[in-house]
Amino acid sequence: MPKLKTIKSISKRVKVAGGKKRRLILRTPGQDHFNARETGKAKRNKRSDFEISNVYQRTIRRALNQQ
Repeated sequence: MPKLKTIKSISKRVKVAGGKKRRLILRTPGQDHFNARETGKAKRNKRSDFEISNVYQRTIRRALNQQ
């Protein structure tokens, strides 16, 4: 069976955090522009990254060729 290619768009957006769990970290979307209209609470919440849920982790690890 041929090797799978890494999906580059996902590899640029997702960071694999070290440690035992090998967590997948994603930057909160919507930070680039149109932020002047956001409330202060929404702006603060966008600053923090978040961990991808377990439901999607298997799919993303396949796309990154990490089993």
